Amino acid sequence: MSKTIALVGALDTKGKEYHFVKELIESAGIRTLVIDFGVMNPPEFEPDITRQQVCDAASGDLDKLSSGKYKDDAMRVMSQGLAVTIRQLYDQEKFDGIFGMGGTGGTSIITTAMRELPVGFPKLMLSTVGGGDVSNYAGTKDITFMPSIVDVAGLNSISRSIYTNAAGAIIGMVKTTKVASEEKPLIAASMFGNTTEAVDHARGILEDAGYEVLVFHATGTGGRTMEGLIKDGHINASLDITTTELADYVCGGVFDAGPERVMGASEAGIPAVVVPGCVDMANFGGIETVPEKYRHRNLYQWNPNVTLLRTNEEENEQIGKLIASAVNKSNAPVTIFLPLRGVSMLDSEGERFWDPAADRACFDAIKSNVNKNVKIVEIDANINDQKFSSEVAKALINSLTK
Repeated sequence: MSKTIALVGALDTKGKEYHFVKELIESAGIRTLVIDFGVMNPPEFEPDITRQQVCDAASGDLDKLSSGKYKDDAMRVMSQGLAVTIRQLYDQEKFDGIFGMGGTGGTSIITTAMRELPVGFPKLMLSTVGGGDVSNYAGTKDITFMPSIVDVAGLNSISRSIYTNAAGAIIGMVKTTKVASEEKPLIAASMFGNTTEAVDHARGILEDAGYEVLVFHATGTGGRTMEGLIKDGHINASLDITTTELADYVCGGVFDAGPERVMGASEAGIPAVVVPGCVDMANFGGIETVPEKYRHRNLYQWNPNVTLLRTNEEENEQIGKLIASAVNKSNAPVTIFLPLRGVSMLDSEGERFWDPAADRACFDAIKSNVNKNVKIVEIDANINDQKFSSEVAKALINSLTK
């Protein structure tokens, strides 16, 4: 069965470029579905989905947007309309991969739509910002970015070569046969360097019990990606043993995943085990990047590019309340485990971040604010002790087999 690639772009300003790519793709025996979101001049060639259809999907006024006086509105409306359109076409199984190219504006509009598509679905963005920081454009989705090298503005000896490679890349993505593998229930686990031992041991127990464990590094992006997969319905249970990103949210650290971190499992209604893991530390860059207000605090240079701030009692109380608020929204089995001898490797007796009072502030805030149906288990061990990780893994297995 022939494949189809959706080509998404502004055909008034990038029409020649898209027509070039369209011919390359179709010469490989693959169909194209061309979607236009340009608002100014007429399209260079006739699309399959018109700009009017895209605009209507967001209840916009194309005549107003075409006047050229409302560029901000045009960006917003066409982004929304394209996202709705792409999702509808995907749900109707109208295409097998998506391709777009442009500068910052086009990249913003196109990737807004790409983020509506699930992880694993082929997405290629040829962009002038492809070689830079594209985290805001990608969000938590697996969008492949390719640098355009020169601006996406006409055809020349360099751009033809780049566009040809880009066409070949998206063709390869949609034609590649997925390798068959044994389907196992998926468990998402959050991990940090200071909880690696705990997660590795728990993962071994879970895998021996027949589960597949996906581990996410709690770096802000990692936590958001994990929560995104949970919300998209890919995950059967959550082993959220490293909720350190909440410490970064409270303290303004670089690994902030937002106040909604830990909400994913509750909103998806899947079983979860939650641990205040590594909430003893907020993360900053090199020592010179630490805000002045924290310079007198307990700081640890993990490496030249990472400085850890030991959270205090007040901050831990806030973190505990955030955890309680998140789990209270769950309608599935959820258990909170509290490691009474430290929430990280550094928070062990005799280590730099050992502070039982700060830990207790977090634990007490959790216990004072959770609903009665939330089970809390206190274990007299450090988070990385096998005694602790064994109980955590067993509890999650029990919640999945009931």
